[in-house]
Amino acid sequence: MPEAYIVAAARTAGGRKGGKLAAWHPADLAAKVIDAVVERSGVSPDKIDDVILGCVVQIGQQAMNVARNAVLASRLPESVPGTTIDRQCGSSQQALHFAAQAVMSGAMDVVIAGGVESMSRVPITLSVALPAQNGYGVYKSPRMEERYPGVEFSQFAGAEAMARKYDLSRDDLDVYTYESHRKARDATQAGWFDDEIIPVDVELSDGTTASHTVDEGIRFDASLEAIRAVKLLHPDGRVTAASSSQISDGASACMVVNERGLAALGVKPLARIHHLSVLGHDPVIMLEAPIPATERALRKAGLTIDEIDLFEVNEAFAPVPLAWLRATGADPAKLNVHGGAIALGHPLGSSGTKLMTTLLHALERRGGRYGLQTMCEGGGLANVTIVERLAR
Repeated sequence: MPEAYIVAAARTAGGRKGGKLAAWHPADLAAKVIDAVVERSGVSPDKIDDVILGCVVQIGQQAMNVARNAVLASRLPESVPGTTIDRQCGSSQQALHFAAQAVMSGAMDVVIAGGVESMSRVPITLSVALPAQNGYGVYKSPRMEERYPGVEFSQFAGAEAMARKYDLSRDDLDVYTYESHRKARDATQAGWFDDEIIPVDVELSDGTTASHTVDEGIRFDASLEAIRAVKLLHPDGRVTAASSSQISDGASACMVVNERGLAALGVKPLARIHHLSVLGHDPVIMLEAPIPATERALRKAGLTIDEIDLFEVNEAFAPVPLAWLRATGADPAKLNVHGGAIALGHPLGSSGTKLMTTLLHALERRGGRYGLQTMCEGGGLANVTIVERLAR
C-alpha cells in the first residue's frame, strides 16, 4: 500500500478572543496557511488535488464551505477544490486523516489538510443558540433523548467527571495549568516556535501595522498563586477558567503526499504517517475517549507507549491530559513539551493540524522518531495519529 508523508506544516500564532487576529476573516486566515505550505513545499499550485479543512462552527463567516472559500482567497488556481469537515475539536486532525487516506489510496497525490476557527467572529455557541432562538430546534433528537434521557452533553460536566474519576485535585489541575504556561513561555523565548509560525500582519490599537508571530494567550508572568486564586466554574467542582483551554483564533495546515507526490515535488518529507484511527466512546463523560483510543492505536501500530518519543494530547481541560497520563503510564516529560491549549489557545477546527505542526517541529529539533497526537472531541470521540520522523 502506498505511504502518506507530510512534507510541510505551518500555523498562525494564536490570537486571543477579540485580539490580534480578530480582524481577519476566517477564509483569508486559512488562505494564509494554505499559501505558506505551498511555498514551503515548492509544489506548483496546480498540482494540488484537494484542500480539506476542519471547522467546527460552520455558520456566518465560516459557512458556505469555508475550505473552498479559503482556496478562492489564496494563490491557488480555481481548479483546486476544497471541502470542509466537522469532527468537533478533532476536525483538522480528521482532515489530515482524510488527506492521508486519499493519497494512500492512490486517488490523489498531493492534498492540503488543515483547519481554521475564528472564535472572535464566529462564537462557539452560535450554531446551537441561533437556530434554537429562532425556532429551528436543537441537535438532540427524540431518539437520542430516549437513549440519554435528561442528559445535557457538556464538556464542562465531562471535565469535572474526569477529575473525579481519576482523583485529580484542584491543586493537581492548577499545577498542570502553571506548567503549560511555563513551557509555552520557555519555548517562545527560546525561539522553538519560530519555524512553525507564519507571520500575519495585524493592525494595532494605535493604527500601526505589526507582524503577529507570538501566541497571544501565553501568560509570560503566570504564577501558581494567581492560578490558585481563580474562581471555580462550579462551587463544588475542581476546574476553573484557568485550567480550561483558551478561546482563540487561528489557522494551520499540513501538505500530505504519497510516493508519486514526493517524486513530483522532489523534496524530502518531514514525517511518514505510521498510524491513523478514530474511536467513539462514552458521550456523557465525553472527554475520556483519548485513553482507549491511544491504547487501541498502539496495539494496531505494534508499538508500546515507551517507544513514543513525544505526545501531543490537547489540553481542552487540564483533567484530560492528566487522566491520560495516569491511565496510559506515559512519561510526563514527553507530554506537550511546549505547553498546550491552556496557554496557547484552542482554535477548535484548527487545533488538530496545529498540534501536528508543533509535534513535527519538536520531533525534528529533538531528533525523536515517533510522535503520537490525540484529542478529546465533542460526542465522545478521539482521533489518534502516530507519525515517524524521517531524516532529512
